[in-house]
Amino acid sequence: MTSKDAQSSNPSSFRLAHPTIKNHLLFTLSSAFALLVLYTLLRVALLTYNRELIGTASAAALAEAFYNGIRFDLRVVVFACVPLLLSLLSVRAMAARGLHRLWLTAVASLTLFLGITELDFYREFHQRLNSLVFQYFQEDARTVLSMLWNGFPVGRYLLAWAAATWLLCKLFQGLDRLSRPKTEAAPQVAAVRVIPPWSWRIPVFFVCLLVAVTAARGNLRQGPPLRWGDAYTTDSMFANQLGLNGTLTLVDAARNSFSSHRDNAWKPTMPDQQAVQTVREMLLTTYDQLVAADKAAIRRNFTPPAAGTLPIRNVVVILMESFAGHYVGALGSPANITPYFDKLAKEGLLFDRFFSNGTHTHQGMFATMACFPNLPSFEYLMRTPEGAHKFSGLPQLLSARDYDDLYVYNGNFQWDNQSGFFSNQGMTTFVGREDFVDPVFMDPTWGVSDQDMFDRAAAELSKGYGSKPFYALLQTLSNHTPYALPKDLPVERVTGHGTLDEHLTAMRYSDWALGQFFEKARRLPYFKDTLFVVVGDHGFGSDEQLTEMDLFRFNVPLLLIAPGIQDKFGARRDTVGTQIDIVPTIMGRLGGEVRHQCWGRDLLNLPAGDQGIGVIKPSGGDQTVAVVSSDRILVQPKDFAPRLYRYELGANPKAERIPGDSDPQLQRKLDAFLQTATKSLLENTAGIVDGVPTKN
Repeated sequence: MTSKDAQSSNPSSFRLAHPTIKNHLLFTLSSAFALLVLYTLLRVALLTYNRELIGTASAAALAEAFYNGIRFDLRVVVFACVPLLLSLLSVRAMAARGLHRLWLTAVASLTLFLGITELDFYREFHQRLNSLVFQYFQEDARTVLSMLWNGFPVGRYLLAWAAATWLLCKLFQGLDRLSRPKTEAAPQVAAVRVIPPWSWRIPVFFVCLLVAVTAARGNLRQGPPLRWGDAYTTDSMFANQLGLNGTLTLVDAARNSFSSHRDNAWKPTMPDQQAVQTVREMLLTTYDQLVAADKAAIRRNFTPPAAGTLPIRNVVVILMESFAGHYVGALGSPANITPYFDKLAKEGLLFDRFFSNGTHTHQGMFATMACFPNLPSFEYLMRTPEGAHKFSGLPQLLSARDYDDLYVYNGNFQWDNQSGFFSNQGMTTFVGREDFVDPVFMDPTWGVSDQDMFDRAAAELSKGYGSKPFYALLQTLSNHTPYALPKDLPVERVTGHGTLDEHLTAMRYSDWALGQFFEKARRLPYFKDTLFVVVGDHGFGSDEQLTEMDLFRFNVPLLLIAPGIQDKFGARRDTVGTQIDIVPTIMGRLGGEVRHQCWGRDLLNLPAGDQGIGVIKPSGGDQTVAVVSSDRILVQPKDFAPRLYRYELGANPKAERIPGDSDPQLQRKLDAFLQTATKSLLENTAGIVDGVPTKN
């Protein structure tokens, strides 16, 4: 039997050997349309699932988000269809329809999985998928899996994903059948067809390639192709984020995360000397005297005025997990989430325009204790080689004064490389998850409850009082996903806030535990000699975003409690500050000359008329940064023009775009600060003593 006879007797084999261009294009286009519909449905799901975050977004803004979304989705669709387009160059490749279906099902299933995970990711972080995904991969897998399993309906999601994947497989099978010529559906009338000649396939391929490249670029104009900033076309931050595609944002994050982190560092925008001079103007006061000015940017001897010191020996820093200022009663919230903190605020000095340097606990730790800012490409500084440098933070400065130290934490110190980082900085005494015996409650994911942590801290601080001064870091954890709390809560559960009820209940519980700690502490001798610093590690989002930086995720309270503090400084300050201002503010209260290179300032010794300034950056690998003044915030996204807002916090927070988006003074300070701090870090000159410069 000849080959031709064999093909005639086996129509199925014949169809695979002799596909038509029309048949292949029909299958490709119908599959592309199916993927586009899938991604649109995922966007609808994201909108519906997070509808509480819509805020003031108008219908027109949401419609624009879907239009922008289609442009981004088309890029993913084009990438998914690349193998099918390349198949136009080979008849045998066009005939491999089974492989095409398998590929399309795999792509659709993977992107569907990302879309499902993004529902809760966006609710938690108010961002599409980003480098946080890869940062969690680098942590303890057991803890991460426990957090996900106990914090989210993982089982239901996986079942839904599996069922949807099966349906997608059937869908592409159906599109395959529908795209075949009728003669192929009836073997008895199958006829021999001539293989499409090169003269047809090549022109068709290049036409399809042109269409695909245009779709992938996302626009017809000159210049760069579609970028994430092109989704920011409305005044609604929710609508702008909705217009993005999570698969693409994750791919961009992967590119940054797995390349050298130095490649993504802030690039200089001005001569180094000009940048250094600008930073010195920002940070140095009359109480500072530069040291080794030719080597270090802001290393100085700081001698605070005696009139601003306090009669204290000890320092206790309390880093409160997710303690968002937007829900603190003392800062204007009517929700009664933090009654114990609100009561404490009446006996201390409260800063109501204070911000975290980042939106992750990791950043809050090193900014608060090491006095170093959160920089682009170094958001997870404690895990990078540069994190092994010696910074002039609280451990360094107080160890030099022969202070004892203590770090009490609910969880495991391996998380975020806390033990390695803080040991290197000079801390020696750690009490963590494994050191608690018979705790009131043990979270299966993280560790003991905040109640247990504070009880242990109170017991530890009461030991050996008077022999030597001490400093301590106490860090809470209960107010973190999955919000595992004791069964018998000592506080009433929060209701009426929708999906935030569980989170706010955890915040109320942490507030209660804080109050119980102070009740114990004030009965002990060390209390009258101690400066207590209570600050949030970062905030969290609400049902609206205050500018694209989402200031609610940065605004946290800073409360200083110490003997005589209100008599000298009053009960409230609206000075702008960030966590890198905490160490110099502490040293200013202790008094005496100290050499440091903190990237913040003593907030209680600022020049007259200086309302403070802060540089902030969200977690994630992109280079979006911002500088905050008393009433303005300048947001600088990478490769896009800056955006300038006038903002208000408190009981009636709001923000409005300032026409022109230009504030040259703020822009210069932002650029100079980031450039100089990055250079100091890379050259290992950011501490009290220069290290050995690291090689690029």
